[in-house]
Amino acid sequence: MRVLAAVDKFKGTATARQVAAAIGHACWELGHECVEQPVADGGEGTLEALGGANRTSTVTGPLGDAVQAEWRLHRGTAVIEMARASGLTLVGGAAGNDAMAASTTGTGELIDQALDLGAKKIIVCLGGSATTDGGLGCVRAITAPHRLRGVQLLVACDVQTLFADAAPVFAPQKGASPAQVDMLRGRLERLAQMYQEQYGVDVRNAPGTGAAGGLAGGLVALGGKLLPGFDLVADEVDLHDHIAAADLVLTGEGYLDEQSFEGKVVGGVQALCAEAGRPVAAIVGDSAPEVRDRITHRSLAHEFGLQRAMHEPLWCIEAAASSLLRHLFP
Repeated sequence: MRVLAAVDKFKGTATARQVAAAIGHACWELGHECVEQPVADGGEGTLEALGGANRTSTVTGPLGDAVQAEWRLHRGTAVIEMARASGLTLVGGAAGNDAMAASTTGTGELIDQALDLGAKKIIVCLGGSATTDGGLGCVRAITAPHRLRGVQLLVACDVQTLFADAAPVFAPQKGASPAQVDMLRGRLERLAQMYQEQYGVDVRNAPGTGAAGGLAGGLVALGGKLLPGFDLVADEVDLHDHIAAADLVLTGEGYLDEQSFEGKVVGGVQALCAEAGRPVAAIVGDSAPEVRDRITHRSLAHEFGLQRAMHEPLWCIEAAASSLLRHLFP
């Protein structure tokens, strides 16, 4: 059998590459071939899925301190995870953040470096931001933004939030008080006017421009194209071809719920398998009762107990994959 392991990370316990390798080991033990392909939905983990970091740059963190941000540049394509330069975890979460001051400057500095090094395609992965600056810090940090006209700027986005709505929808999670949310919304509305005046692009009513505190809108103003994160990753890693060549596809993520089927990896892989006429099953950390019939799967928490699933995830994933393969192909 030719098995494709097209999996997301198990957040907090295993990277997508580790999960794929565990499934791969189970396949080889049973005499099956396995192609290990980490996948992501455009947020955290996308850099790894697209080849992993091969550069580290010192840039301006969300609150002005220098941070070391990993990114990738290979054959003219740059991959930048904004969370590595402007992420909420860099300031210790909401409690350590200054929601009004947090800036995407560091993300812009990475884009600027990619341009300096001759990148012809720049993929910016959104999610996990500390910021609600509408991308202004990023835009200002890019020297001569007109250079982006000759570059394919792709923005991975998995929400439909409008630009000004980034304040009420996301800012409270980043430590903003109700009064600050109102101020941030007003600031975003003024910024949208500025983007229209300077770049001729109206970002106010475009779905998704509120992603990462409005960074998506700032990048759209500079000519960026918003794409669903899973679709972007699937195209970059030739997932369609991998699925067509497989006899069975195993996907997975940490927690299976309704969101798993709304732009996330498990639902995306399942849909591509349906199109290609390929069987698919999932290995997940745990699953919500209401979705347990939507895809054949093994739950690590159900089979091995929550404690073992959390502390020995790779052993559990390999064992679950072996069980699933024996069940599907006795």
